[in-house]
Amino acid sequence: MSARVAVVTGAASGMGLGIVRQFAADGHAVALLDLNGEGVRDAAEELSERGHKVAPFEVDVADRSALEQVFAAARTELGPITILVTSAGIEAFDPALDISPERWDRILAVNLTGTFTCMQLALPDMIEAEWGRIVTISSSSAQSGAPNMAHYVASKGGVIGLTKAFAREFARNGITVNTIPPTIVDTPMARHAEGLGNVPSIDQMGKMVPLGRAGTSEAIAAACSFLCSERAGYITGQLIGVNGGMYI
Repeated sequence: MSARVAVVTGAASGMGLGIVRQFAADGHAVALLDLNGEGVRDAAEELSERGHKVAPFEVDVADRSALEQVFAAARTELGPITILVTSAGIEAFDPALDISPERWDRILAVNLTGTFTCMQLALPDMIEAEWGRIVTISSSSAQSGAPNMAHYVASKGGVIGLTKAFAREFARNGITVNTIPPTIVDTPMARHAEGLGNVPSIDQMGKMVPLGRAGTSEAIAAACSFLCSERAGYITGQLIGVNGGMYI
């Protein structure tokens, strides 16, 4: 696999961290972006000690001006950006009639607008290189719906639509854009929601999956690795269901 420069958002834990580790193992230089500055610095230190080229950045993906500075710094430190995975996201659980304008705006700002901004900032390097790979992380809830999560579902549905629009617009530039809509994945965020009683037991939900278990960050990362490789050059605008057989 050709070594390239990748940006991964939501890189401090869960799926984002799994993707970072996979990309580093693939030989890519990786910029780690996350609101959790301590988390990305710890992850970057761990990878640097193993000989990987990484750079951590503490940033809120809803802050466009801060993102512009981070992308410029990542480009200066690591080189032109030709791989992007937008894993940063937040979830919330509120009855639809109780969702405040502020809550709605924050979910959309992080999950949808943050994804758009990162894509927009990464694209110039990809266009110049006539090669690029973008993978967005959406959600199976955008396919199925989910009670008490109208704001989250709407934001992730927007990510799916955004993915398809960018795939069509930039296909002739040698850039592919795909989305992975995970279903039940055993991550710290999922376990936190479980602990608050917002979702049933992850282990119990995993038994509902045709394969009989919850997904892992490593499984999502493996799919990202393939989609961001030369071998996946004819796959674009697609929902790649890494979901153990759900929604097939």
